[in-house]
Order: sequence, then structure tokens, then C-alpha cells
Amino acid sequence: MSVRALWFVAATKKSAQNTLYMQCNVKPGASKAREGVSSVDDEAIGICVAAQAREGEANKAVIRILSEVRISQFCPSPSGSISSYLQVLDLPKSDLHITQGLKSRSKTVAVVGSWVNSSEEECLRRTRECLDKIVEGS
Repeated sequence: MSVRALWFVAATKKSAQNTLYMQCNVKPGASKAREGVSSVDDEAIGICVAAQAREGEANKAVIRILSEVRISQFCPSPSGSISSYLQVLDLPKSDLHITQGLKSRSKTVAVVGSWVNSSEEECLRRTRECLDKIVEGS
């Protein structure tokens, strides 16, 4: 079975929303200065968190990091123009859910909401571009 860093599942009758899944490798206990998205490759997104891996602290930190990263100067909007309001995912924390790996460093995060309301190719391309820009800028 191949592992993918990002994959898209289109809306169905059972699930009314498109969903973007991100495979993340989390490094808990990192220094505050290293906290954030550290790497992106074809297999996983590396995320360093200062929180320790106990009582869900690192899981909460992963959701916080993914919802707070702001790189509006780099990310094009769906129309192709630069937008000042964009975040990497442009989502509240409530639209990010860890679906697998609650007690593991390897986690799958599901994303729903406005960021994934485009075609599969467009969503995956924009997400990958933005994540790559974060890593380049860090």
C-alpha cells in the first residue's frame, strides 16, 4: 500500500462535503522556535510541536498549527489572484480532525470547508504549493 501526503475524497450521498486528507509525521517536544510545518514530501507532512505527547497535548498542537499558519503573500486564491485573507487552510479548528493516529506520531488529518470546495486537482495543487512555501520560508 502506498502512502500519500495529500489525498482528496469527493462528496458523496453519505458525506456531503469534499474532504482533504493529510498524512502527517509529528515530532512532539520540539523547541518553540522549531514549531510548525517542517517538511513536505510525497509521503508525509512533517510537523514539529512544542507540546509533549501526553493527554492529547500534541494532537491539539497539530490542529492549532495547521489552522494558524498564515502565508497569504504566497498562496494564490482559487481565482488565481493573491488574496490577503488566505491561510494555508483558511479554516477554523473545528474543520480539522485527526482521523487516525491519536496515539501515534503518524497522523491522518481530515480537512473540510471552504479550502476543499474546488476540484480535486485544484485543491491538491493549491495545498501542496502553500505547504511547500511554508517550508521554504522557515
